[in-house]
Amino acid sequence: MAKHLSKSDIEAVVSHILGWGDEKLTWDAVLDSIEPLISFRPTRQTLYANQDIRDAFKSRKSGIRQRGQDKPKPSNLNVAADRIAHLRAENDMLKQKNAALLEQFVRWQYNAYKYGLTEAKLNEPLPMIDRERTE
Repeated sequence: MAKHLSKSDIEAVVSHILGWGDEKLTWDAVLDSIEPLISFRPTRQTLYANQDIRDAFKSRKSGIRQRGQDKPKPSNLNVAADRIAHLRAENDMLKQKNAALLEQFVRWQYNAYKYGLTEAKLNEPLPMIDRERTE
């Protein structure tokens, strides 16, 4: 039976992908490199099924294509450049997620209007949960 990815595994994989160097980014390369991180080798489909991992992969892949070859730098600047690249990739991924959430919100807003839900109805507080505890 296949092992599921935990939250910490997903965070480790996303961070690893966002910090990917200039070498070619493929699913097989990711699988090979994350095996020591999470102590097992998941399938490509397992990684692809997770939206956060898929977004990080797409974001980093497009970042590598756009950046191309950089000029060589002294080692202390290489560390800073790697950190900047990692933060830019993470920023790009978050921008894509934000755009998707805004699109979903507009869809929900339209459907609420279409089915006659008012703003007051949508802003009603959540009901209290009766857990039937005795004291």
